Amino acid sequence: MASIVSRRLVQQRAYARQSGWDLRRSFTTCPTLSSGHNKWSTIKHDKAKNDKAKSKERALVSKEISAAVRMWGPDTKFNSRLALALSNAKRAGIPKANIDGAIARGQGLSLSGEALEQVTIEAMLPHSVAAVIECQTENKLRLLQDVRLAVKESGGTATPTAYLFEKKGRVVFEKKEGVSADDCLDQAIEAGAADITSDEDGRIVVFTEATDTKSVGEALSKLAGLTIEESEIIWAPNQDTLVDLKSEEQVRDIEDAMARLREETSVRDIYLNTAQEF
Repeated sequence: MASIVSRRLVQQRAYARQSGWDLRRSFTTCPTLSSGHNKWSTIKHDKAKNDKAKSKERALVSKEISAAVRMWGPDTKFNSRLALALSNAKRAGIPKANIDGAIARGQGLSLSGEALEQVTIEAMLPHSVAAVIECQTENKLRLLQDVRLAVKESGGTATPTAYLFEKKGRVVFEKKEGVSADDCLDQAIEAGAADITSDEDGRIVVFTEATDTKSVGEALSKLAGLTIEESEIIWAPNQDTLVDLKSEEQVRDIEDAMARLREETSVRDIYLNTAQEF
């Protein structure tokens, strides 16, 4: 039996040589499939998460600087809130150019001293999330191109969305020990406020008609003995249009879009109609 097998092997090899085949054993390799939980993917995930957090922190600190300048001027000798915001900016590692830009924006100026124009851009982001993007710029055309490109690269499109929001005035008062929103309810009504509440830091927050923001804030400040910390007009989403993102993937998509938009230094505020805060 063994001799028969051997003769067959000899015949097969002879035939193969005549046909030009190569019977030498060869080896092939293929890449090992990874589930995505290897060290490199973990590093990339952590870096992306940290980058988003830094982007959000820088945006908030820059906004704080501009708000402080707008309220009490650019001189830290007479503006303790600005001094604190600048200290937070340095601790957050915000570049000096960004800090200088935030101070200038608080005065309504560019770094070159030119007056800034207020620009509002409306967009629909992924998962039917509506956005209103408030900007300040010295070059409106370039800003529109840059922000619309950032929206597109995030999977969204520039389209009217303001009808899903309502413009309101928002006044935040410095925290005062022993004084709550309930304690100031009567004074808030007398001042003409539409609503009064407290934020997570214990500060009293009043909402008004957009055109009454300044007058209501000043009136309540006198009536209740409170100090105004912030005063601004915001885009509040209509409650019946709020979008509740259902999955982590959807939340990440919006976080990515927000991070991309915040890279644009002319972007001042971004308002979304989501149940989640970003």
